[in-house]
Amino acid sequence: MPALQDPFEIGGVRIPNRLYRAPLLECAGNGPDAVDALIRELEPAAAAGAGLVCQGATIVREEGGCAAPGMTSVADPEFVSRLSRLTDAIHDHGGCIFVQLEHGGLRSMETWHAEYRAAHPDLRQLAVSRPPWPLRLLDRLGFLSYDPRVLSTAEVYDLAADFGRSAKWAAEAGYDGVHIAGANMGIVQQFLSPFYNRRDDEFGDGVRFLEVVADEVRSRAGDVPLMAKVPAETEAPPFVGPRLDAADAVEICARLESVGYDAVVPVKASTFWDMSIVRGEFPAAAWRDDRFREGYAAAFGSRWRAALVAALNRVEAVEYGFEHAWNADLARRVRERVSIPVLLEGGIRERERMDGLLGDACDAVGMGRPFYAEPRLPARILGGGDGTVAAAEVVCENCNNCTVPQVTGARGVCRTPAVLAEKGELERGGAYDREKSDGR
Repeated sequence: MPALQDPFEIGGVRIPNRLYRAPLLECAGNGPDAVDALIRELEPAAAAGAGLVCQGATIVREEGGCAAPGMTSVADPEFVSRLSRLTDAIHDHGGCIFVQLEHGGLRSMETWHAEYRAAHPDLRQLAVSRPPWPLRLLDRLGFLSYDPRVLSTAEVYDLAADFGRSAKWAAEAGYDGVHIAGANMGIVQQFLSPFYNRRDDEFGDGVRFLEVVADEVRSRAGDVPLMAKVPAETEAPPFVGPRLDAADAVEICARLESVGYDAVVPVKASTFWDMSIVRGEFPAAAWRDDRFREGYAAAFGSRWRAALVAALNRVEAVEYGFEHAWNADLARRVRERVSIPVLLEGGIRERERMDGLLGDACDAVGMGRPFYAEPRLPARILGGGDGTVAAAEVVCENCNNCTVPQVTGARGVCRTPAVLAEKGELERGGAYDREKSDGR
């Protein structure tokens, strides 16, 4: 059975160990300080020993498609070239870095963010098909705003080419691989999902879009490693359908292997952007925080609408409580079917559990929100040859107070006093001072 410290390969690129920082929102944008912000957010994970760092969802077009404030676009080659400072910083610590490419489609800010819509009245969403009826109902009720442009066949090819161009520029800037964001209700999931995709052309088969993306990446960026997140829409409300089940996700992963994808990340998802992908407690402190009240009102249109969103958030927190390694069963089924690496994330919090998952459900384990609390978390989780002992578990309490303020453009950071106090004690005790881990 592989150990967490053991290296492995994705598409011929050697990853020094099997612990990775999963994609998160860095909220760096594209301004003059964007590269410095990304280095500040991502370098600590590599410095602490993470074998792979995944830069969070970045947008393949300059205009539209951002699913949250502060997302970075990689549609400008001059800007992407400056990201070589980031990739150099990761490589200086012996780590690898993949960039996650995305377009939000119907989930973009031009749909849900009231202030952004007002500032960009002519910006339309890209859509795979006409929005499904629950979204049209929310539009009629005034909670969302849809004026979508359903992509023609030629426009779908153009969008795939945008993924390929961004991959090319990223590879030239030193990124070790490309991660296609195939879940979280982005446009790739909208192609894959029968809930969204009712096309009658070749892209009515949603995997076809990912095939064309792979062709574009290979033709423009060469043999850069390519992986994709793949959704099983098992967490959608029971009245919503049709949707992807676990068997569908397994089949999609197998097809992606056959067309040259080098790794997959299977995840349980919803057809909507909701609490099922950030399981844990209701983030009461974040909703009450006076620093963000005006931002919530700007995002959702008014204070009463923000209060309604908070109420729905509370309901979903009950329905989707925290579950350890909630994608493990799905990943295990995929791993039995494919021979490429299967990466696992979602609710992984304990070193002992990681050791048990490797070689069984997955080939590498990743964490997201715990890095908001402990940017240098790998130094504790990995342990090392210098005498440091691997940590039993992370300090993150899955309270979600880090995530809700991001709708206002706030950074993803831990704001829970008890967690920060525990992290501070560990920091004062030298828990994050380790220079190297086994396998580096």
